[in-house]
Amino acid sequence: MNDQVTGDLAQLAYDRAYELDVKFGCCPQCVLTAVKELTGFVSDDTIKASHGLSGGGGLMGEGACGALTGGLLALGAKTGRDADKLHCGRGINNFNSSRMLVEKFRQEFGGITCEHLQQRFSGRTWDMWKPEEYKGFSESRGDQCAHATGLVSQWVTEHLTGKSAKKGVEPEANRDNIN
Repeated sequence: MNDQVTGDLAQLAYDRAYELDVKFGCCPQCVLTAVKELTGFVSDDTIKASHGLSGGGGLMGEGACGALTGGLLALGAKTGRDADKLHCGRGINNFNSSRMLVEKFRQEFGGITCEHLQQRFSGRTWDMWKPEEYKGFSESRGDQCAHATGLVSQWVTEHLTGKSAKKGVEPEANRDNIN
């Protein structure tokens, strides 16, 4: 795929994930839906299963940002180890795409947890299980979570459609080499 087409798809992924996050929330589902619509590499079951990953996992904030986990799932849907190959080894080479996404996210946002982003976007952390706290976070963060969701979707789409390969990383990095 040429750079222009990859760039166009990546921008569409950003726009779609951003739109979905603003309208409906649940950042991992927004990332996965956008990537699915533009690349076809994600199943509806994966989108459904990601629901509990929102807000750092169960809206608890302590785990990885839901947008990031959605991106990791999208990459894994394409480059991950197949269930029938569990006996073949850990598949270390398949972690390259995921590691690169985590590093890019950390570089952009300074950390990877939901709590880190809450602090960065609003100056404090929030208990998203308390309605008044959830509302306060929603108001204080503005569209920053939607922006993070859009960026992850953009980066993943770039990777899956070949832009990253031009920088020396294969989009399907070592899928069959699972040792």
